[in-house]
Amino acid sequence: MMNSPRSPRTINSARGLVGAVRMPGDKSISHRYAMLGAIAAGPTEVRYFSRSADCSSTLACLARLGCEISRNDADVTIGGKGPIGLQAAGSALDAGNSGSTMRMLAGILAAEPFRSVLVGDESLSRRPMQRVIDPLSRMGARIVAGPGGRPPLEIEGGPLRAIRYELPVASAQVKSAVLLAGLFADGSTEVIEPAVTRDHTEIALEHFGAEIERHGRQISVRGGAKLQGKQLHVPGDFSSSAFFIAAAMGLPESNLVIQNVGLNPTRTALLDVLAPMGGRLKVLNIEQLNGELIGDLHVESGGLEGGEIASESVPGLIDELPVLSVLATRMERGLTFRGAGELRVKESDRLSVVAENLRRMGAEVEEWPDGLRIPGRQKLRGAEVDSCGDHRIAMAFAVAGLFAEGATTIRDSSAVDISFPGFFETLAEHVI
Repeated sequence: MMNSPRSPRTINSARGLVGAVRMPGDKSISHRYAMLGAIAAGPTEVRYFSRSADCSSTLACLARLGCEISRNDADVTIGGKGPIGLQAAGSALDAGNSGSTMRMLAGILAAEPFRSVLVGDESLSRRPMQRVIDPLSRMGARIVAGPGGRPPLEIEGGPLRAIRYELPVASAQVKSAVLLAGLFADGSTEVIEPAVTRDHTEIALEHFGAEIERHGRQISVRGGAKLQGKQLHVPGDFSSSAFFIAAAMGLPESNLVIQNVGLNPTRTALLDVLAPMGGRLKVLNIEQLNGELIGDLHVESGGLEGGEIASESVPGLIDELPVLSVLATRMERGLTFRGAGELRVKESDRLSVVAENLRRMGAEVEEWPDGLRIPGRQKLRGAEVDSCGDHRIAMAFAVAGLFAEGATTIRDSSAVDISFPGFFETLAEHVI
Protein backbone atom coordinates (compact mmCIF):
# COMPACT_ATOMS: atom_id res chain seq x y z
CA MET A 1 0.00 0.00 0.00
CA MET A 2 1.31 3.46 -0.94
CA ASN A 3 2.09 5.69 2.02
CA SER A 4 0.47 9.12 2.21
CA PRO A 5 3.03 11.92 1.88
CA ARG A 6 3.51 12.34 5.63
CA SER A 7 2.79 8.75 6.67
CA PRO A 8 5.51 7.05 8.72
CA ARG A 9 7.33 3.79 8.12
CA THR A 10 8.67 1.77 11.03
CA ILE A 11 11.96 -0.13 10.80
CA ASN A 12 13.08 -2.65 13.42
CA SER A 13 16.58 -3.83 14.24
CA ALA A 14 18.02 -6.73 12.22
CA ARG A 15 20.84 -9.28 12.35
CA GLY A 16 21.74 -9.26 8.67
CA LEU A 17 20.81 -9.13 4.99
CA VAL A 18 20.85 -12.39 3.05
CA GLY A 19 19.99 -13.84 -0.36
CA ALA A 20 20.12 -12.43 -3.89
CA VAL A 21 18.60 -9.04 -4.72
CA ARG A 22 18.23 -7.03 -7.91
CA MET A 23 18.20 -3.24 -7.94
CA PRO A 24 15.79 -1.17 -10.05
CA GLY A 25 17.02 0.08 -13.42
CA ASP A 26 19.66 2.79 -13.18
CA LYS A 27 18.00 6.18 -12.92
CA SER A 28 20.85 8.19 -14.46
CA ILE A 29 21.13 5.93 -17.51
CA SER A 30 17.35 5.74 -17.99
CA HIS A 31 17.10 9.55 -18.17
CA ARG A 32 19.80 9.69 -20.82
CA TYR A 33 18.47 6.85 -22.98
CA ALA A 34 15.02 8.47 -23.02
CA MET A 35 16.28 11.93 -23.97
CA LEU A 36 18.65 10.68 -26.66
CA GLY A 37 15.95 8.36 -27.97
CA ALA A 38 13.65 11.38 -28.34
CA ILE A 39 16.06 13.22 -30.68
CA ALA A 40 17.20 10.10 -32.57
CA ALA A 41 15.75 8.80 -35.83
CA GLY A 42 13.49 5.79 -35.34
CA PRO A 43 12.33 4.03 -32.18
CA THR A 44 14.50 3.35 -29.13
CA GLU A 45 13.52 0.29 -27.11
CA VAL A 46 14.73 0.24 -23.51
CA ARG A 47 14.55 -2.83 -21.27
CA TYR A 48 14.59 -2.49 -17.48
CA PHE A 49 13.89 1.26 -17.58
CA SER A 50 13.81 2.86 -14.13
CA ARG A 51 10.39 2.89 -12.43
CA SER A 52 11.38 5.95 -10.40
CA ALA A 53 9.17 9.01 -10.22
CA ASP A 54 12.11 11.06 -11.56
CA CYS A 55 12.37 9.04 -14.77
CA SER A 56 8.59 9.10 -15.15
CA SER A 57 8.89 12.90 -15.12
CA THR A 58 11.36 12.72 -18.01
CA LEU A 59 9.04 10.48 -20.04
CA ALA A 60 6.07 12.76 -19.32
CA CYS A 61 8.02 15.83 -20.51
CA LEU A 62 9.09 14.05 -23.70
CA ALA A 63 5.51 12.99 -24.39
CA ARG A 64 4.42 16.63 -24.00
CA LEU A 65 7.08 17.54 -26.58
CA GLY A 66 5.48 15.24 -29.15
CA CYS A 67 7.29 11.94 -28.58
CA GLU A 68 5.24 8.77 -28.66
CA ILE A 69 6.00 6.88 -25.45
CA SER A 70 4.95 3.27 -24.95
CA ARG A 71 5.47 1.64 -21.56
CA ASN A 72 4.90 -1.92 -20.41
CA ASP A 73 6.14 -2.24 -16.84
CA ALA A 74 9.96 -1.81 -17.14
CA ASP A 75 10.03 -1.90 -20.96
CA VAL A 76 9.81 1.52 -22.62
CA THR A 77 9.76 2.49 -26.30
CA ILE A 78 10.47 6.09 -27.30
CA GLY A 79 9.39 7.19 -30.75
CA GLY A 80 12.34 9.28 -31.94
CA LYS A 81 11.51 12.63 -33.53
CA GLY A 82 14.97 13.39 -34.87
CA PRO A 83 17.01 16.49 -33.97
CA ILE A 84 14.41 19.07 -35.05
CA GLY A 85 11.21 17.09 -34.66
CA LEU A 86 10.18 18.03 -31.14
CA GLN A 87 7.11 20.23 -30.78
CA ALA A 88 6.31 23.06 -28.40
CA ALA A 89 4.42 21.77 -25.37
CA GLY A 90 2.03 24.72 -25.17
CA SER A 91 2.21 24.85 -21.37
CA ALA A 92 4.83 24.27 -18.68
CA LEU A 93 6.85 21.04 -18.62
CA ASP A 94 6.84 19.58 -15.12
CA ALA A 95 10.14 17.99 -14.04
CA GLY A 96 8.68 17.05 -10.65
CA ASN A 97 11.52 16.44 -8.18
CA SER A 98 14.05 15.62 -10.88
CA GLY A 99 17.07 17.89 -11.23
CA SER A 100 18.35 15.55 -13.96
CA THR A 101 15.21 16.10 -16.01
CA MET A 102 15.32 19.87 -15.70
CA ARG A 103 19.05 20.41 -16.24
CA MET A 104 19.63 17.92 -19.05
CA LEU A 105 16.40 18.60 -20.91
CA ALA A 106 17.33 22.30 -20.84
CA GLY A 107 20.34 21.40 -23.02
CA ILE A 108 18.05 19.94 -25.70
CA LEU A 109 15.40 22.67 -25.45
CA ALA A 110 18.09 25.35 -25.84
CA ALA A 111 18.36 24.33 -29.50
CA GLU A 112 14.68 23.86 -30.32
CA PRO A 113 13.04 26.69 -32.31
CA PHE A 114 10.30 27.38 -29.78
CA ARG A 115 9.68 28.62 -26.26
CA SER A 116 9.60 26.16 -23.36
CA VAL A 117 8.99 26.56 -19.64
CA LEU A 118 10.40 24.03 -17.17
CA VAL A 119 8.90 23.87 -13.68
CA GLY A 120 9.38 21.55 -10.71
CA ASP A 121 7.99 20.70 -7.31
CA GLU A 122 8.67 22.72 -4.17
CA SER A 123 12.00 20.99 -3.54
CA LEU A 124 13.30 21.32 -7.12
CA SER A 125 12.18 24.96 -7.20
CA ARG A 126 14.77 25.70 -4.49
CA ARG A 127 17.68 24.13 -6.36
CA PRO A 128 20.26 26.22 -8.27
CA MET A 129 19.96 26.34 -12.06
CA GLN A 130 22.39 29.17 -12.83
CA ARG A 131 25.06 26.56 -13.43
CA VAL A 132 23.21 25.40 -16.58
CA ILE A 133 21.88 28.82 -17.53
CA ASP A 134 25.39 30.29 -17.87
CA PRO A 135 26.86 27.87 -20.44
CA LEU A 136 23.63 27.49 -22.42
CA SER A 137 23.30 31.28 -22.63
CA ARG A 138 26.88 31.47 -23.90
CA MET A 139 25.87 29.02 -26.63
CA GLY A 140 23.07 31.34 -27.74
CA ALA A 141 19.96 30.25 -25.84
CA ARG A 142 17.84 32.89 -24.12
CA ILE A 143 16.93 31.68 -20.63
CA VAL A 144 15.00 33.52 -17.90
CA ALA A 145 14.89 32.01 -14.42
CA GLY A 146 13.17 32.76 -11.15
CA PRO A 147 14.81 34.68 -8.29
CA GLY A 148 18.34 33.50 -7.51
CA GLY A 149 18.61 31.56 -10.77
CA ARG A 150 16.08 29.01 -9.58
CA PRO A 151 13.14 27.42 -11.42
CA PRO A 152 10.99 28.01 -13.33
CA LEU A 153 13.18 28.20 -16.43
CA GLU A 154 11.82 29.93 -19.53
CA ILE A 155 13.89 28.84 -22.53
CA GLU A 156 13.76 30.48 -25.94
CA GLY A 157 15.69 28.04 -28.11
CA GLY A 158 17.35 28.54 -31.45
CA PRO A 159 20.65 28.19 -33.34
CA LEU A 160 23.57 27.43 -31.01
CA ARG A 161 27.29 28.05 -31.27
CA ALA A 162 29.98 25.69 -30.00
CA ILE A 163 31.88 26.73 -26.87
CA ARG A 164 34.75 25.59 -24.69
CA TYR A 165 33.43 25.51 -21.13
CA GLU A 166 35.22 24.87 -17.85
CA LEU A 167 32.79 23.68 -15.19
CA PRO A 168 33.21 25.72 -11.99
CA VAL A 169 31.76 22.80 -9.98
CA ALA A 170 31.95 19.11 -10.89
CA SER A 171 28.48 18.18 -12.11
CA ALA A 172 27.48 15.37 -14.47
CA GLN A 173 24.11 17.05 -15.05
CA VAL A 174 25.63 20.35 -16.18
CA LYS A 175 28.25 18.57 -18.29
CA SER A 176 25.46 16.57 -19.91
CA ALA A 177 23.33 19.66 -20.60
CA VAL A 178 26.23 21.32 -22.44
CA LEU A 179 27.08 18.17 -24.42
CA LEU A 180 23.44 17.65 -25.41
CA ALA A 181 23.25 21.26 -26.57
CA GLY A 182 26.53 20.71 -28.40
CA LEU A 183 24.83 18.12 -30.61
CA PHE A 184 23.00 21.03 -32.26
CA ALA A 185 25.89 23.52 -32.40
CA ASP A 186 28.13 24.30 -35.35
CA GLY A 187 31.56 22.80 -34.62
CA SER A 188 32.87 20.99 -31.53
CA THR A 189 31.68 21.83 -28.03
CA GLU A 190 34.21 21.04 -25.30
CA VAL A 191 33.65 20.63 -21.56
CA ILE A 192 36.47 20.57 -19.00
CA GLU A 193 35.65 19.06 -15.62
CA PRO A 194 37.38 20.01 -12.34
CA ALA A 195 36.97 16.36 -11.30
CA VAL A 196 35.78 13.29 -13.19
CA THR A 197 32.01 12.75 -12.93
CA ARG A 198 29.79 9.93 -14.14
CA ASP A 199 30.20 9.47 -17.89
CA HIS A 200 26.90 7.84 -18.87
CA THR A 201 26.12 10.69 -21.28
CA GLU A 202 29.36 10.27 -23.19
CA ILE A 203 28.90 6.49 -23.42
CA ALA A 204 25.28 6.82 -24.55
CA LEU A 205 26.10 9.55 -27.09
CA GLU A 206 28.73 7.32 -28.70
CA HIS A 207 26.33 4.39 -28.75
CA PHE A 208 23.62 6.48 -30.48
CA GLY A 209 26.12 7.63 -33.13
CA ALA A 210 27.57 10.94 -31.95
CA GLU A 211 31.24 11.81 -32.41
CA ILE A 212 32.81 12.09 -28.95
CA GLU A 213 36.42 12.71 -27.95
CA ARG A 214 37.66 12.20 -24.41
CA HIS A 215 41.03 13.15 -22.98
CA GLY A 216 41.03 12.86 -19.20
CA ARG A 217 38.74 15.57 -17.88
CA GLN A 218 38.18 17.11 -21.34
CA ILE A 219 35.18 15.90 -23.34
CA SER A 220 34.02 17.20 -26.70
CA VAL A 221 31.09 16.48 -28.99
CA ARG A 222 30.82 17.44 -32.66
CA GLY A 223 27.58 19.04 -33.70
CA GLY A 224 25.35 17.78 -36.47
CA ALA A 225 25.37 14.07 -35.59
CA LYS A 226 22.43 12.04 -36.85
CA LEU A 227 21.52 9.81 -33.90
CA GLN A 228 19.87 6.46 -34.57
CA GLY A 229 17.35 4.71 -32.30
CA LYS A 230 18.69 1.66 -30.45
CA GLN A 231 17.69 -1.43 -28.49
CA LEU A 232 19.11 -0.95 -24.99
CA HIS A 233 19.22 -2.59 -21.58
CA VAL A 234 19.58 -0.54 -18.38
CA PRO A 235 21.84 -1.99 -15.63
CA GLY A 236 20.70 -2.14 -12.02
CA ASP A 237 21.17 1.15 -10.18
CA PHE A 238 24.45 1.32 -8.26
CA SER A 239 23.33 4.29 -6.18
CA SER A 240 20.37 2.23 -4.94
CA SER A 241 22.65 -0.70 -4.17
CA ALA A 242 24.66 1.54 -1.81
CA PHE A 243 21.97 1.20 0.85
CA PHE A 244 22.06 -2.60 0.67
CA ILE A 245 25.87 -2.63 0.68
CA ALA A 246 25.97 -0.43 3.79
CA ALA A 247 23.30 -2.44 5.59
CA ALA A 248 24.98 -5.76 4.79
CA MET A 249 28.39 -4.54 5.93
CA GLY A 250 27.04 -3.08 9.15
CA LEU A 251 24.98 -6.10 10.28
CA PRO A 252 26.81 -9.10 11.77
CA GLU A 253 25.12 -12.01 9.93
CA SER A 254 24.99 -10.70 6.35
CA ASN A 255 25.65 -12.65 3.15
CA LEU A 256 24.12 -10.80 0.20
CA VAL A 257 24.48 -10.90 -3.60
CA ILE A 258 23.37 -7.83 -5.60
CA GLN A 259 22.72 -9.01 -9.15
CA ASN A 260 23.16 -7.29 -12.54
CA VAL A 261 24.20 -3.95 -11.09
CA GLY A 262 25.95 -1.22 -13.08
CA LEU A 263 29.68 -1.09 -12.34
CA ASN A 264 30.68 1.97 -14.36
CA PRO A 265 34.00 3.08 -12.78
CA THR A 266 32.74 6.67 -12.48
CA ARG A 267 29.95 5.41 -10.18
CA THR A 268 31.70 2.87 -7.95
CA ALA A 269 33.83 5.13 -5.74
CA LEU A 270 31.94 3.62 -2.78
CA LEU A 271 33.67 0.29 -3.40
CA ASP A 272 37.04 2.03 -3.68
CA VAL A 273 36.47 3.62 -0.27
CA LEU A 274 35.04 0.62 1.58
CA ALA A 275 37.45 -2.07 0.35
CA PRO A 276 40.60 -0.50 1.91
CA MET A 277 38.65 0.02 5.14
CA GLY A 278 38.09 -3.74 5.43
CA GLY A 279 34.83 -4.11 3.55
CA ARG A 280 34.24 -7.68 2.41
CA LEU A 281 33.26 -7.23 -1.25
CA LYS A 282 33.66 -9.38 -4.34
CA VAL A 283 32.77 -8.39 -7.90
CA LEU A 284 31.54 -11.31 -9.99
CA ASN A 285 30.39 -12.05 -13.55
CA ILE A 286 31.49 -8.76 -15.15
CA GLU A 287 30.37 -8.06 -18.72
CA GLN A 288 29.83 -5.02 -20.94
CA LEU A 289 26.39 -4.05 -22.19
CA ASN A 290 25.78 -1.01 -24.43
CA GLY A 291 29.17 0.31 -23.36
CA GLU A 292 28.35 0.02 -19.64
CA LEU A 293 29.94 -2.49 -17.23
CA ILE A 294 27.51 -4.74 -15.39
CA GLY A 295 28.05 -7.54 -12.85
CA ASP A 296 27.18 -9.00 -9.45
CA LEU A 297 28.36 -7.82 -6.03
CA HIS A 298 28.86 -10.27 -3.16
CA VAL A 299 28.78 -8.44 0.19
CA GLU A 300 29.42 -9.88 3.64
CA SER A 301 29.54 -8.37 7.10
CA GLY A 302 32.89 -7.53 8.56
CA GLY A 303 34.77 -5.00 10.63
CA LEU A 304 35.28 -1.63 8.96
CA GLU A 305 38.18 0.54 10.06
CA GLY A 306 36.81 3.90 8.85
CA GLY A 307 38.88 7.05 8.62
CA GLU A 308 38.93 10.19 6.49
CA ILE A 309 37.60 10.44 2.94
CA ALA A 310 39.93 12.46 0.72
CA SER A 311 38.27 15.61 -0.63
CA GLU A 312 39.11 14.62 -4.22
CA SER A 313 37.02 11.45 -3.73
CA VAL A 314 33.94 13.32 -2.52
CA PRO A 315 32.39 14.25 -5.94
CA GLY A 316 32.22 10.56 -6.87
CA LEU A 317 30.53 9.72 -3.56
CA ILE A 318 28.04 12.57 -3.38
CA ASP A 319 24.93 10.34 -3.53
CA GLU A 320 26.37 7.77 -1.11
CA LEU A 321 27.56 10.13 1.65
CA PRO A 322 24.27 10.05 3.62
CA VAL A 323 24.30 6.26 4.00
CA LEU A 324 28.09 6.25 4.53
CA SER A 325 27.48 8.65 7.42
CA VAL A 326 25.06 6.14 8.94
CA LEU A 327 27.50 3.26 8.41
CA ALA A 328 30.23 5.35 10.08
CA THR A 329 28.59 4.69 13.45
CA ARG A 330 29.49 0.97 12.98
CA MET A 331 33.10 1.64 11.96
CA GLU A 332 36.05 1.39 14.33
CA ARG A 333 37.26 4.97 13.75
CA GLY A 334 34.14 6.50 12.33
CA LEU A 335 34.27 8.75 9.29
CA THR A 336 35.28 12.31 8.40
CA PHE A 337 34.73 14.12 5.12
CA ARG A 338 34.99 17.70 3.82
CA GLY A 339 34.37 19.30 0.43
CA ALA A 340 30.73 18.16 0.29
CA GLY A 341 28.97 21.53 0.36
CA GLU A 342 27.00 20.38 -2.71
CA LEU A 343 24.92 18.23 -0.31
CA ARG A 344 23.30 21.39 1.05
CA VAL A 345 21.51 22.07 -2.27
CA LYS A 346 20.14 18.61 -3.00
CA GLU A 347 16.51 17.56 -2.38
CA SER A 348 17.18 18.64 1.21
CA ASP A 349 20.15 20.09 3.06
CA ARG A 350 21.55 16.60 3.42
CA LEU A 351 24.42 17.53 5.74
CA SER A 352 22.07 19.17 8.22
CA VAL A 353 19.37 16.49 7.97
CA VAL A 354 21.83 13.60 8.36
CA ALA A 355 23.40 15.27 11.42
CA GLU A 356 20.01 16.02 13.01
CA ASN A 357 18.60 12.54 12.44
CA LEU A 358 21.74 10.81 13.76
CA ARG A 359 21.58 12.98 16.88
CA ARG A 360 17.94 11.99 17.37
CA MET A 361 19.17 8.39 17.38
CA GLY A 362 21.72 9.16 20.07
CA ALA A 363 24.83 9.61 17.93
CA GLU A 364 27.51 12.24 18.27
CA VAL A 365 28.06 14.24 15.06
CA GLU A 366 30.18 17.27 14.28
CA GLU A 367 28.84 19.35 11.39
CA TRP A 368 30.86 21.76 9.23
CA PRO A 369 29.74 23.93 6.32
CA ASP A 370 31.04 21.33 3.86
CA GLY A 371 31.20 18.05 5.76
CA LEU A 372 30.70 15.89 8.83
CA ARG A 373 32.68 13.98 11.44
CA ILE A 374 30.92 10.91 12.84
CA PRO A 375 32.84 9.02 15.56
CA GLY A 376 32.83 5.23 15.32
CA ARG A 377 31.54 2.48 17.59
CA GLN A 378 28.35 4.35 18.43
CA LYS A 379 25.16 2.57 19.42
CA LEU A 380 22.05 3.94 17.76
CA ARG A 381 18.67 3.84 19.44
CA GLY A 382 15.33 3.82 17.68
CA ALA A 383 13.76 7.25 17.25
CA GLU A 384 11.48 9.25 15.00
CA VAL A 385 13.46 10.73 12.10
CA ASP A 386 12.38 12.89 9.18
CA SER A 387 13.33 12.31 5.55
CA CYS A 388 12.37 15.93 4.75
CA GLY A 389 10.95 14.55 1.51
CA ASP A 390 14.41 13.36 0.39
CA HIS A 391 14.59 9.83 -1.01
CA ARG A 392 18.24 9.24 -0.09
CA ILE A 393 17.65 10.39 3.48
CA ALA A 394 14.66 8.05 3.82
CA MET A 395 16.69 5.07 2.59
CA ALA A 396 19.79 5.97 4.63
CA PHE A 397 17.76 6.06 7.82
CA ALA A 398 16.03 2.81 6.97
CA VAL A 399 19.56 1.39 7.20
CA ALA A 400 20.07 3.25 10.49
CA GLY A 401 16.86 1.64 11.75
CA LEU A 402 18.29 -1.81 11.04
CA PHE A 403 21.36 -0.91 13.13
CA ALA A 404 19.43 0.65 16.03
CA GLU A 405 18.08 -0.83 19.25
CA GLY A 406 14.29 -0.58 19.19
CA ALA A 407 11.99 0.75 16.50
CA THR A 408 12.79 3.66 14.17
CA THR A 409 10.00 5.65 12.54
CA ILE A 410 10.72 7.47 9.26
CA ARG A 411 8.47 10.38 8.36
CA ASP A 412 7.84 11.12 4.67
CA SER A 413 8.88 7.56 3.88
CA SER A 414 7.14 7.62 0.49
CA ALA A 415 9.93 9.91 -0.73
CA VAL A 416 11.73 6.68 -1.71
CA ASP A 417 9.46 6.49 -4.78
CA ILE A 418 11.49 9.31 -6.32
CA SER A 419 14.22 6.77 -7.09
CA PHE A 420 13.28 3.32 -5.72
CA PRO A 421 9.57 2.40 -5.61
CA GLY A 422 9.26 -0.75 -3.51
CA PHE A 423 12.44 -0.08 -1.54
CA PHE A 424 11.01 -1.00 1.85
CA GLU A 425 9.42 -4.18 0.52
CA THR A 426 12.65 -5.23 -1.21
CA LEU A 427 14.63 -4.56 1.98
CA ALA A 428 12.16 -6.55 4.11
CA GLU A 429 12.51 -9.60 1.84
CA HIS A 430 16.20 -9.92 2.70
CA VAL A 431 16.30 -8.96 6.39
CA ILE A 432 16.90 -11.55 9.10
